[in-house]
Amino acid sequence: MLNKSQVQEAIDGNGGILRLRPCWVPRSFMIPGRRLKLHPDDLYAFGGHRGGINERWFSSTTKASNGPDTLPDEGLSYIQPQSGEKFLLKDAVETAGDLLLGSDVMAREGGWNLLCKFFDNMGPIPHHMHQTEPFAKLVGQKGKPESYYFPPQYNQIENNFPHTYMGLEPGTTKEDIRRCLENWNKGDNGILAYARAYRLVPGTGWHIDPGILHAPGSLVTYEPQVNSDVFAMFQSEVDGRIVDRGLLTKDVKPEFGNDLDYLISMLDWDANVNPEFAKTNKRFPQPVKSVEEMESEGYREMWITYGTSFYSAKELTVLPGRSVTIKDSAAYGVILTQGHGRLAKQTVSTPSMIRFGAMTEDELFVPASTAQNGLLVENTSSSDPLVFLKHFGPGNPDAEPLRRK
Repeated sequence: MLNKSQVQEAIDGNGGILRLRPCWVPRSFMIPGRRLKLHPDDLYAFGGHRGGINERWFSSTTKASNGPDTLPDEGLSYIQPQSGEKFLLKDAVETAGDLLLGSDVMAREGGWNLLCKFFDNMGPIPHHMHQTEPFAKLVGQKGKPESYYFPPQYNQIENNFPHTYMGLEPGTTKEDIRRCLENWNKGDNGILAYARAYRLVPGTGWHIDPGILHAPGSLVTYEPQVNSDVFAMFQSEVDGRIVDRGLLTKDVKPEFGNDLDYLISMLDWDANVNPEFAKTNKRFPQPVKSVEEMESEGYREMWITYGTSFYSAKELTVLPGRSVTIKDSAAYGVILTQGHGRLAKQTVSTPSMIRFGAMTEDELFVPASTAQNGLLVENTSSSDPLVFLKHFGPGNPDAEPLRRK
């Protein structure tokens, strides 16, 4: 049984931070994009019947919702102490959340209410939505907003469809979508005829509220989101593959599974047909402070996910041969995307290839006290930038000025 002293020892043993083991998640209805640096022999490590691995989850305390074959710890991140056995981040938060998140966050949130991942698919996935809070609560889950950022370091190859259908074309009616659902078993139900596709651009991102239809394309996507795996697929065929209708109703109470009007009512209609969808939802990086001032100090830090109270994210770049102490007001997870160096005097590096089950040096968790006191980041390369993404849970006060009401 994990106790608080073990969590404290793990933090102290790594200079105030925690190392996390890679957490891989398969999806039976997707084709892996092969850019997450997982060894090609390990893409189907869960078994062919489970589908290929096309997601890596970060700092996760959320179990994956992957059907009856889901493993007990699937989707859950493990902490790897300097010495001793690994243990779940979920257990550490439940046992010693005040050490990791701060007593104020634990009192307010009750845990680490964030799910963050890399998504990597060969082509597009079905047009789908995540239920709003009222609909999700009916099946014991949380409503799920999510955001996207396309890290350039993982998108040198864009794969088969670097576009995403988002929302519905203005003028689309509920009767149009009802006909699509009626035609589910006729092959392609035609829902994309009512949607608008946007070209995905590395180094930019999007925000998607619950109830909005979207069909993520083939760029590797960094996705901070509420810690829920709730969804409903509205497209019956994608890339020539039939989508099981059970994926439309998996998070719907059984008595509503054939009620098409109910299924359509889960959509936030006004948000879907918003004529200024891109203006409302597209995100461009925003500097934390003057770029000239930051670069004179040897780094650049940009907000890449912002505008909501549910989560936020930054991209930190430390220039070659430089070091900087960065302060944040809240705990956060870290995933490296480029370079090598040290965090809190711990060696970090971006892997070129990872074996399933192997440890890496690219993922960490920074407790609130370390973030607030300042994290020392050193780039030990003379030529390569050190770049990593930082994902924050709900209520990060630093992100509040960028919140969109």
